[in-house]
Amino acid sequence: MSLEPIDPETALELYLADKENDLAEASLKAHKYRLNHFLRWCEQEKIENLNTLTGRQLHQYRLWRRDEGDLAPVTEKTQMDTLRVFIRWLESVDGVEQDLSEKVLSPSITPEQNTRHETLETKRAEKVLAHLEKYEYGTIEHVTIALMWHTMMRIGGVHALDVDDYHPDEQYLEVRHRPDQGTPIKNKGDGERLVALSDQICDLLDDWIADKRPDVTDDDGRDPLLTTVQGRASKSTLRFYVYKWTQPCRYDGECPHDRDPMNCEARPRNHTSKCPDSLNPHAIRRGSITHSLNNDMPDKVVSDRANVSPEVIEQHYDRRSEREKMEQRRDYLDDL
Repeated sequence: MSLEPIDPETALELYLADKENDLAEASLKAHKYRLNHFLRWCEQEKIENLNTLTGRQLHQYRLWRRDEGDLAPVTEKTQMDTLRVFIRWLESVDGVEQDLSEKVLSPSITPEQNTRHETLETKRAEKVLAHLEKYEYGTIEHVTIALMWHTMMRIGGVHALDVDDYHPDEQYLEVRHRPDQGTPIKNKGDGERLVALSDQICDLLDDWIADKRPDVTDDDGRDPLLTTVQGRASKSTLRFYVYKWTQPCRYDGECPHDRDPMNCEARPRNHTSKCPDSLNPHAIRRGSITHSLNNDMPDKVVSDRANVSPEVIEQHYDRRSEREKMEQRRDYLDDL
């Protein structure tokens, strides 16, 4: 096989262009971020033509990245797995030796290592929502947190909602993938679904739309469900709401770390994630899924509603203990 010379920068540019239709926008950005480290290493090692790349060099890169980035095993695996995909693509365009991707080594990790435990527990969620219900009723912050907890949606799904996606009479939301209009969702078309809503959530959405939602459109002329005066609330703004309202001082009035809430470094908008107890949006999704499972919602219903496979629920989302699962199964014994 005759290889065609290709430099690292051109290779990455062509790879990302090729994957543009296959990967969601967030995934494409993640690949670019991870592979930029590889480009830095190539520059450091003066590798200008990837035709010469060897398995030994790939191993040297792995060790360099591990030490340079002080990576946890899970992060190292993610980065090396992405590199393997990139090298496999290079094989397909005669940029590297065939089967070089098989020499990209990646650490083996246990299911426990691959599971994130950050979760908004039910009792804590109830406190947050009770505070918002009483003191922030019908605000965008209240609607955002309540909607995420009730629907188990990812932040991208909530961000993508329009007013027309809400059907108050039938009490459901449509989740739609519209990448050409700036609102892609994870799993693309496979992530599209209808999500049923409770009376309480519909009342909240009705009040939000009627009384407090800024009547603005986005750059594509759509009417976003979650808006600020500037237009569709950005995903970073929605994340801020989650970080803010999972700080204990916000809903409990007290800091478990004996900090002065008014002078705390985590108080300003751009630093809310610095609070030791603030949670990211995925923690709400994880907590909501576990809450639903604990309340005997069938696994298949949770899977369809949350748009996640039962296997992924088992590994990444289900925070029930083995004893809790046993006791739930016990309830069905009388029916046998």
